[in-house]
Amino acid sequence: MSKSKSKSKKTSKKKEKESTKLVEKVKSGPVAVTELTTKGISMTDIKKLQTAGYHSVEGVAFASKKQLVSVRGISEGKAEKILQAARTIIPMGFTTATEIKKQRQDILRLTTGSKELDKLLGGGIETGSTTEIFGEFRTGKTQLCHTLCVTCQLPIEQGGGAGKVLYIDTEGTFRPERLIPIAERYGLDPNDVLENVSTARAYNTEHQSELLIHSSALMSESRYALLIIDSCTALYRTDYSGRGELSVRQIALGQFLKNVQRLADEYGVAVVYTNQVVAQVDGACLFVSDPKKPIGGNIMAHASTTRLFLRKGRGETRICKIYDSPCLPESEAMFAISNEGICDPKD
Repeated sequence: MSKSKSKSKKTSKKKEKESTKLVEKVKSGPVAVTELTTKGISMTDIKKLQTAGYHSVEGVAFASKKQLVSVRGISEGKAEKILQAARTIIPMGFTTATEIKKQRQDILRLTTGSKELDKLLGGGIETGSTTEIFGEFRTGKTQLCHTLCVTCQLPIEQGGGAGKVLYIDTEGTFRPERLIPIAERYGLDPNDVLENVSTARAYNTEHQSELLIHSSALMSESRYALLIIDSCTALYRTDYSGRGELSVRQIALGQFLKNVQRLADEYGVAVVYTNQVVAQVDGACLFVSDPKKPIGGNIMAHASTTRLFLRKGRGETRICKIYDSPCLPESEAMFAISNEGICDPKD
């Protein structure tokens, strides 16, 4: 056997081992909140935390004392004891940039179905963070969400997350039949794909927030790779109308987005939420090429890790622009919408 063949075999075996380790690490997930019993916390108090949506030790450790006191049956003294116990299990102090770099190497990126779009995003949708997709109607926001429902179920080595999907639908646009041709494109069993997608229709902002608590419970029981909220702001626009309720709306939206980020931090899932746009009618619209801006203002802008702006192209072609990102340069890519989901445009 030649040296080159022997070297390639060793390389492939090394990649297989690394992939296996990554899968095991991903599947291990967060520490169950029941582990707090080893630190002297009673099961009665743990059940109270679970009812309030705290199903992992990470979730408890990331919470503030004020948030824990708001849980029914948890006094200020108990909250301090629970926080102290959680933070002895989950490290909350400083760490080196080298260690953070190592941790980021384990982050998965979910393919969008388009090679050009994946290239723009540095490999795909990043897990453990939030991605906002905004644009006017018919720009492909919901189509991208449907495609991700399938691609996140692919094996990790194929650009997937080897996990299930949670889909919160606020506008009634989720269509399970849309997933079938996308599943067939990737050689997956459509029945299995549909079984791995858990969806719920939200009817108001309070219900939308309650669904996050249910999401946390489901994520603690099984391996989920993706949480989709389509659309994140639609119900806030209708439940809070007029300038008189603007500040109340922004506070409620900020709390919701904070809880969304908490789920991404706790379970390492990719969170994708769509956002609507509004036309600018002030004097600033005269000095910009596109007078449309995303809903939510600065609250939304600061909460999203990565912001993607979609706009229409010719025919079924769409254009995605990196609107804001901590590590991706401002750039654009073209993609298309087909019967098999998001794909590259044909020449």
